[in-house]
Amino acid sequence: MKLKYVFLLLAILGVCYTWYFNIQFYLTAEDTSILNYITQTKTTFPARSFSADLLVVVITFFVWYIPEAIKLKIKYWWVLIPLTFLVAIAFTFPLFLYLRQSKLEKLNAV
Repeated sequence: MKLKYVFLLLAILGVCYTWYFNIQFYLTAEDTSILNYITQTKTTFPARSFSADLLVVVITFFVWYIPEAIKLKIKYWWVLIPLTFLVAIAFTFPLFLYLRQSKLEKLNAV
């Protein structure tokens, strides 16, 4: 299996796995507002640790991915920025790796 398809599979897994829990929240919470959702991520020290860890991962991803996308001239790269916050970085990071690998394969085929 080509590496780019592994990345695509991981992107699909990332959206399904994270949104399973998001859907559980929206089905069970009395207050389904975004403010309550964010508050829930800060209720325990482990949750805060995980949120801080994830924030550093997101920032690192943006610092690397934006110049890389511009350098490789990947179309619509900017769409991944809002998708990171609206869907999940577990989706957008492997999706970018898929787009990047596809572009590199195309460039190497020339």
